[in-house]
Amino acid sequence: MVLGLVWREPDRAGSDSMEITPATLAEKPRRPITVLVIGLDGERIGDAVNNAAPAGPPGADALLLVRVNPKGPLQVLNLPVELAVRIPGSSEPVGLGSLYQRGGVALTADVVRELVGLEPPRPDRYLVLPRSALRRIVDRVGGLELSPPQVMRYQDKAQKYKIDLQSGLQRLNGSQVEQLVRFRDPGLGDSGRRIDHQLVETGLRERFRQPEQVSQLPDLLRDLQGQVETNLSARESLSLLSAGLDDQRPIQFTRLSLKPANKDFGGLRQLDVPPGKALWKAP
Repeated sequence: MVLGLVWREPDRAGSDSMEITPATLAEKPRRPITVLVIGLDGERIGDAVNNAAPAGPPGADALLLVRVNPKGPLQVLNLPVELAVRIPGSSEPVGLGSLYQRGGVALTADVVRELVGLEPPRPDRYLVLPRSALRRIVDRVGGLELSPPQVMRYQDKAQKYKIDLQSGLQRLNGSQVEQLVRFRDPGLGDSGRRIDHQLVETGLRERFRQPEQVSQLPDLLRDLQGQVETNLSARESLSLLSAGLDDQRPIQFTRLSLKPANKDFGGLRQLDVPPGKALWKAP
């Protein structure tokens, strides 16, 4: 019953002969929906180790709050994984990106909710995306036309992983997009990563909007079953895609201002915002 207040039942009359566009892909939600997206540094859901540096259980390489508003722009808040947060049972601050290791989606969502000032039960839904799923998505849509801002080269012999990308506009396949989102510029650190992540997020949206791709989205969602962790149903996913892709305006990206790292926080960083200021404005 509650589901029906947010997502209408689809009207299948004439759907077989209707051209599929973002607007006709599915019924849009009746109110704004907020989705917590966790980009894992692990290869697959359920892996015990991340095969990355630093080695350990999979954690979050990227954290996003995505607000899909059927009557407004698509909004994305890029959350800093290096943000220092305090959690019960820990005497020292921990990184926001480490919460998935410590308590999975539930702990991550609880801390993000309190941090941003969302009213329960928001975030409404979650999606955990491991690296293999990201590569699969990009390859299924035929790659992304992106422009890496610089030459990116890095080699981790221990993990047998190599990054080798040229700068400039080019079509990147799934493995190359993974290299882009994993690259960490020594001077920019995680803040530089978030800029690169925005390139990929914008590129994916534009690719999904192409007419030849819109009709393939239901098949893509079925293909991802078992490869991602989510509480979104297929119907809900298509509804959010319909709203998020149909809007002609660019994505509204928001990033949080951080203080410089200091030794007291072991390389983690603190928010640099006045007390009481809203971190993310509701529509």
